[in-house]
Amino acid sequence: MSASAPALDPGTPPVRVPHVGLVILALAVGGFAIGTTEFATMSMLPLFAQGLGIDAPTAGHAISAYALGVVVGAPVITVLGARMPRRALLLMLMAMFTVFNGLTGLSPSYHWMLVFRFLSGLPHGAYFGVGALVASSLVPANRRTRAVGQMFLGLTCATIVGVPLASWLGQSVGWRWSFALVALLGVATMSAVYAFAPDTPADRNASPLRELGALKRPQVWMTLGIGAIGFGGLFAVYTYLADILLKVTQLSLDAVPWVMGVFGVGMTLGNLVVPHFADRALMRTAGALLTWSMVILAIFPFTAGHVWTLGATVFLIGMGGALGTVLQTRLMDVAGDAQGLAASLNHSAFNAANALGPFLGGLAIAHGYGWTSPGWVGSGLALGGLLLWFVSMAMDRRVDAMTACESC
Repeated sequence: MSASAPALDPGTPPVRVPHVGLVILALAVGGFAIGTTEFATMSMLPLFAQGLGIDAPTAGHAISAYALGVVVGAPVITVLGARMPRRALLLMLMAMFTVFNGLTGLSPSYHWMLVFRFLSGLPHGAYFGVGALVASSLVPANRRTRAVGQMFLGLTCATIVGVPLASWLGQSVGWRWSFALVALLGVATMSAVYAFAPDTPADRNASPLRELGALKRPQVWMTLGIGAIGFGGLFAVYTYLADILLKVTQLSLDAVPWVMGVFGVGMTLGNLVVPHFADRALMRTAGALLTWSMVILAIFPFTAGHVWTLGATVFLIGMGGALGTVLQTRLMDVAGDAQGLAASLNHSAFNAANALGPFLGGLAIAHGYGWTSPGWVGSGLALGGLLLWFVSMAMDRRVDAMTACESC
């Protein structure tokens, strides 16, 4: 078997459930809840700062605390839960998510909020990793990426509907109520997963040690590197988009949510369209998306001066977000029998990208290269991801050649 061949037997029949669409919808509701709390927090920093009596930069640490929770929780929870049935694990993860988001809304102080935001992030990556495995197990092998992409629609739709709703709620009745909304979504997810997700028994051969075996596979690390670097460009621009709209495009504050919504529409459309190509040629699609992002991000600084050209470019940047879905499937292909850990680590990689992109974009702005310079930074990061993609493809070809020689 080559390194790029599916780890699961393509002939393995899918898990039979009465309504596949309802299972994926239940998983997508959880993605909607997670996306709402992750992205809405960024738009409500001034409200946190005012409510807790701290300045805006200090309030921003709440975002870092959540991201740290994702990075830590994804591998730890997946390894420890290796022997749990997947539906039970999903319910446990969403219960954690619900409780800790509810407690965030009740935070009596800034330091307690940091603690609860960290704890809220712990189930994030593991939920998406396990959810991707469940979604892909319901369909034939040639439709896996589409199933994963449909589950991720919950996350992308959160940027269109969930984030504005939570932000409006926070501004109207107080930021604590936005976390009450997220907790309510968590309860809805638990109910839907319990009702529709298949209650399949745990793999008898599963173990924490077997899951850790994913870390011995070079292609797992290459795929994580592609995500951590190549996806950083999208976050480099998204993080500073509001400032660019106000200071370069000269829009009013009221127009900012609309442009953010355009970004979300692009991500949603990307997750609807791109998986059809990925199911036919997975790695070629990943390379095409990295090239797409490299070009569009390089164009971004030239389009930021006018609302229509900027809006079109932001939409196209958002479409490049389908890379997350493609790499999720790639990780399942190269992980062998350590499916859970590899799948959950995808979100650790993207949170690393969420740290790297804004950090480098902020350095470019701070050194006087202008508010649109994150576009150039993002293009460079996409190029870095593309270079890792070339290395990964070369590794695949080498394994294929060695396998061919052995069979001669």
